[in-house]
Amino acid sequence: MGTGVAPDSEPPVAAGVSPIAAAGPDPRRRLSEELELILREFELETVTLREVIGVLHGRGYVLLVMLLALPFCTPVPLPGLSTPLGLVIALIGVRLSLGEKPWLPARLLDTRLPPATFRKVFALTRKLVLGFEKLLRPRLLWVTGSARLEQLHAVPIVICALCLLLPLPVPFSNVIPAWAVLLMAGGLLERDGIFILAGHAAALVAIAFFAAIAIFGVEAVDVIWRWLS
Repeated sequence: MGTGVAPDSEPPVAAGVSPIAAAGPDPRRRLSEELELILREFELETVTLREVIGVLHGRGYVLLVMLLALPFCTPVPLPGLSTPLGLVIALIGVRLSLGEKPWLPARLLDTRLPPATFRKVFALTRKLVLGFEKLLRPRLLWVTGSARLEQLHAVPIVICALCLLLPLPVPFSNVIPAWAVLLMAGGLLERDGIFILAGHAAALVAIAFFAAIAIFGVEAVDVIWRWLS
């Protein structure tokens, strides 16, 4: 793909300016169109995380968080990838919650994504994004009325990303926190307060879910889930 765009090439965030606000989407091209470009590249060669960021250049790291959370919302399994992708989301979320420009280590940026798996993932992700593009719009603007509030909204992203880091063999152990991240990131991108509040609610569900695992154990939660289903 050869974009060669690294995160350090972006200008520093000015004092008092939210890095989330500075990471708004480029109105010239939609995320679904960005995903189409990535899918075309996967047909030719393997793609690194650095190259994906290169395609998304100018659209911000919040969009990258959304993109990395979307695969966990699809039925395509991601064996061995929940930990590294969860780590990337957590690192970006920590920096955003501190009001700092996101940064990722070179080792993570140069990680090659498995083409067979990610072709399916990005194809399904694109369908989800097409629906999101119709729903997201600026609403309840008081929810994102200040840089401090936006930093606060990044905290659930960190918590849910840490949940994604745990490779637990439990149904919905990835889906619930991933949807919380997805809703929160989408809301931050378009200043959609409804999506952000829904993201907080989903994050609370994820916290309760993992608290139940910690208290009762994986086996007990799995039995309860099988009984409910």
